[in-house]
Amino acid sequence: MKVVILGCGRMGSTIAANMSRNGHDITIMDQDPGAFRRLPRDFAGKKVVGNGIDADALRKANLESADAFIALTNGDNRNIMSVQIAKVQFKVPKVLARIYDPIRAAAYAEMGIETICTTCIGAGIIQDRMENKDYSSVEQYCSLYATQCAEDLGDV
Repeated sequence: MKVVILGCGRMGSTIAANMSRNGHDITIMDQDPGAFRRLPRDFAGKKVVGNGIDADALRKANLESADAFIALTNGDNRNIMSVQIAKVQFKVPKVLARIYDPIRAAAYAEMGIETICTTCIGAGIIQDRMENKDYSSVEQYCSLYATQCAEDLGDV
């Protein structure tokens, strides 16, 4: 599978390294060339310096021929914008955005953008661990915590 990953932080570099080792064709993009230091020496993929909301930078990463695009920067807005560009403009079949804000994650998921809310997942796992419960599914954590956050803020 040909995958373009936006964001070479801890999560992006880990996913890029693992997927590359598993034989996938990986391109990783980051605005900071120093971020690539997180990649292991044996990383066989391509590194592109660029902004994930810049169509020219995405072309440089060969996004038009990608099977998947994963946005893993620290910014929810950049992640959402970049997956929308990948999905609409570049017609990438599988797009996924990491979102920290549970309410945004739920809203974008309702619009058909696949999101992973690490805040919801982490909170759910920690709470289950503390209460000695079996772990739930990713979908259950995201649904439960997005609903709770919205209720706490009076949005539901």
